[in-house]
Amino acid sequence: MDLSNICRQAVLLTEQTARFLRQELGNVSTSQIEEKALNSLVSYVDKTAEVQLVEGLQAITPGCSFLTEEDSVENTEGELRWIVDPLDGTTNFLFQLPVFSISLGLELEGELVLGIVYEVNQSEAFYAWKDGGAYLNGRSIRVSQRPSLPESLLATGFPYYDYDQTQAYLKALEHFMQHTRGIRRFGSAAVDLAYVACGRFDGFFEYSLQPYDVAGGALIVQEAGGIVTDFQGGGNWLHGGEMLASNALIATDFLNVVRTAFKS
Repeated sequence: MDLSNICRQAVLLTEQTARFLRQELGNVSTSQIEEKALNSLVSYVDKTAEVQLVEGLQAITPGCSFLTEEDSVENTEGELRWIVDPLDGTTNFLFQLPVFSISLGLELEGELVLGIVYEVNQSEAFYAWKDGGAYLNGRSIRVSQRPSLPESLLATGFPYYDYDQTQAYLKALEHFMQHTRGIRRFGSAAVDLAYVACGRFDGFFEYSLQPYDVAGGALIVQEAGGIVTDFQGGGNWLHGGEMLASNALIATDFLNVVRTAFKS
């Protein structure tokens, strides 16, 4: 399987869908917004973008299956499966905050082998394929080399559910507020991961995640030399709802803070 060629075609597809997202920015009326939950919104834009992506990916990889956020196609498991978030950062989009992205991950027999995050407003295509390295608009990227948490800039996202763990999250957040350069909350986990991969952020942590939030960005971080784990240091981050991603130099200390907070 030629992953580099599949990646090239899929990046072009995300660029086409990004044009649609830009076109619709600011055009969605309140009556066209659906509330999946109080802090989880969706509109025709998400759904139309997902249909565009699914149809394009079916042409690139015939016979593939899908796991999608908006359920425009039946979610099934297969040897080759795309994990699709057509608009990561929907609330940002609807409020015209310019941080949102398209996220695609490709699994081969359950293993992520390709990831794409397209940051729409900056026209930045982050992508990687297994053992092929990580790239931003054709340029090779690597995670940062900042060696310690006190020198690091971190990213996070606030939980959308599972509020029983809020105090543990706040405990970790309080530590990082006092012992790092700072913390940013952009509202798109896919963008956060892409920024870890290229060294803009040194680390990212979040819980209450879905597979389509992180499938694109996680492989990019790994191929850029970074470390991705769950909150216990294990590998259950795609379906386990929690993730840490960072450069290798701060990974152990980063994990220890989060693991301790969530064990207490």
